[in-house]
Amino acid sequence: MRNLFFPISVGLLCTSFTIHPTRITPTSIPAVVISHPIITDSSFSTADAAAELYSTVNLQQAGLSKEAFDYAWKGYQYLLDKKKINRSNYLTICDFSKSSRQKRLYIIDIANNKLVTHTYVAHGKNSGGEYATQFSNKPESLQSSLGFYITSQTYIGEHGLSLRINGVDPGYNDKALERSIVIHGAAYVDGARAKAGMYMGRSWGCPAVPQKESASIITTIKNGTCIFIYHPSRNYLQHSKILNG
Repeated sequence: MRNLFFPISVGLLCTSFTIHPTRITPTSIPAVVISHPIITDSSFSTADAAAELYSTVNLQQAGLSKEAFDYAWKGYQYLLDKKKINRSNYLTICDFSKSSRQKRLYIIDIANNKLVTHTYVAHGKNSGGEYATQFSNKPESLQSSLGFYITSQTYIGEHGLSLRINGVDPGYNDKALERSIVIHGAAYVDGARAKAGMYMGRSWGCPAVPQKESASIITTIKNGTCIFIYHPSRNYLQHSKILNG
């Protein structure tokens, strides 16, 4: 993929095709307003609820491993308990253990037991080719960051409607706002590429989604829902404060 470089005055690039949104700082994002989480049947344990949801939504058939889902559910429950999640009805999982030629973004409607979105998503340019294998929290690394995020506000940028996401996994993605990691649509993320035997184009760290689906995805999960970017990285799974808190 050809790299393009611009003067620092126009900001970082988020992909090798487009100009990155203006750099922001954590203090520029208003605090998320917390509401009460969904109340589940008290006769169910957390593990029971996870197993029930995984089965009811047919996530195995959709290609999401039970391991990835269980880690996502554990962190989601932790963040609910810490009152970090404003809108608890959606859980988004990005499974970077899978090829980018596969649909690996899952948006689960927990309130209605439905998989509302299952589509493609890009990883960072320096995270790998077809598969993401390297991850970083460092600015200008051009790599994806693992862990849990809380969605924030939308804005209109170079990619059109985009969504800021706040990394809440200390040491793994808590520089996401500083790095201007956002969800946006991209022409290089498209099912036609997979059908042609090509893997998805890569971003500069953003979880970019198909352009035609981006507005629906962003509108669904904006303003305080939980996102989990997963990979079976031993370092992350053993040391994440959220997963091991």
